[in-house]
Amino acid sequence: MQPVYSFPFSMRLHILRLLLIYATVCIMVCTCTLRVRTYECDSYGHVNNANYLNYLEYARYELLKSIGFDYPAVIAAGYGVYVARIEIDYKRPAKVDEDLIIHSSPLKKGAVSGIIAQTILRGEEEIVRAKVTWAFVDSNGRPVKIPPQWDVPGLSPS
Repeated sequence: MQPVYSFPFSMRLHILRLLLIYATVCIMVCTCTLRVRTYECDSYGHVNNANYLNYLEYARYELLKSIGFDYPAVIAAGYGVYVARIEIDYKRPAKVDEDLIIHSSPLKKGAVSGIIAQTILRGEEEIVRAKVTWAFVDSNGRPVKIPPQWDVPGLSPS
């Protein structure tokens, strides 16, 4: 029995492509991978909790590069992007030589600051979830409105 709504294969493929484009435009997710190194682990053989902050920092920088945010130019111009707050939930431990996947995506953006949602996975299993609040600052470390040349669309959730 054929479904009621039967479309030719080429039409279904076209619809799928449109949905993928829509999902990409609406939800910017940057994905990075890394392998746990021996010196990142504590005496229990687990990644030390402080090292997850380094993993998240690496992934946020990759997110900025992927959206065309020129961080070196921001620094050269006397500005910065500071982490103001990190909410982190440790769900499961990671161990030496495990491959981790880090997803980062903008969650909220204002004129001066924003929030990036991040998740660290081991395969399909979530091991860390974090929300990182950042602020754009001047050379004195005071929050300032993001100048237009660095207020790129990818900083916003969509």
